Amino acid sequence: VDSSLVAAAAARVLGERSLAVTAVSPALATGELDGARRVARTIGIAHEEIRTDELAREEYRRNGPDRCYHCKTELYDRLAVVAAARGFDAVLSGANVDDLGDWRPGLRAAAEHGVRHPLVEAGFGKSDIRRVARELRIPSAEKPAMPCLASRLPFGTPVDRSVLAQVDRAEHALKDLGFRDLRVRHLGMTARVAIAGPELARAWGPDREAVERAVLGVGYDLVEIDPTPLRSGTLTRGLPLADPGVGT
Repeated sequence: VDSSLVAAAAARVLGERSLAVTAVSPALATGELDGARRVARTIGIAHEEIRTDELAREEYRRNGPDRCYHCKTELYDRLAVVAAARGFDAVLSGANVDDLGDWRPGLRAAAEHGVRHPLVEAGFGKSDIRRVARELRIPSAEKPAMPCLASRLPFGTPVDRSVLAQVDRAEHALKDLGFRDLRVRHLGMTARVAIAGPELARAWGPDREAVERAVLGVGYDLVEIDPTPLRSGTLTRGLPLADPGVGT
C-alpha cells in the first residue's frame, strides 16, 4: 500500500508525466503482480513491468544481513535506465517513517541512487498511509504487508529459485485455505508458519491438520506453527536500526 499511495499521488499531480513500475523476479510472491496491475488501473497511472535479476548477484545469493542492499541496488540500477529513457527527473519509493526504526539496508542503496521517499518527507507512518489510501479508495488499502520471498530465509541460507518457489507454493496453499496475513519461514526441510493474530486460533484449532497437509504437500518434511502472532522483522531482530537520515 505504501508504493500504491505514492503512485496515486504522482498520478494526481503529474498525470501522464508519472509511471508506476513493478519489478518482477522469482522473489515476487504469487498474486502480487496482478495486485499491482489492479491498483494501476484503479488510480489511472501508466504501469510498466520490468525484470530484475538479483539472483545473478553473488552477494544477494549469499543472503547476508545486507541482502536487501544488493537487491535494491539491482532494482535501482534498472529503474535508472527506465527513468532516463522516459525523461523522468526522479525515482520515488514507498518507504515511510516507520521503516526508519527497522533494519533497512535497502535505504542505503536508495541514497546511493538519489531515490526520493515522499512519505518519509511528509512524515507519514503506516497508519497515516492506510488512512489516506482508504480515503482515496486504493484497492490495496487494507492489504497485509508482503515483503519479498527471500525474507523468509534466515541469513546465511543461500537464496535460489527452487527455495523461493517452494516458499511461494506453501504460502499460496495457505491462502487457498483462507488465511490472509502469514509467512512461511524456510528452515531447511522444516517450515515454520507464522500467522497474524486474528487468524492464529483457526490455524491452531479446526484448520491445523489442513495447514500441515498444505505445507507438507509442497515438499517440507516438518511443519511448525508459531504459537505467537506474526510479527514482521523476526529474522532481523537485533540488527542495527536504519539511519534516520538515510535517503531523506
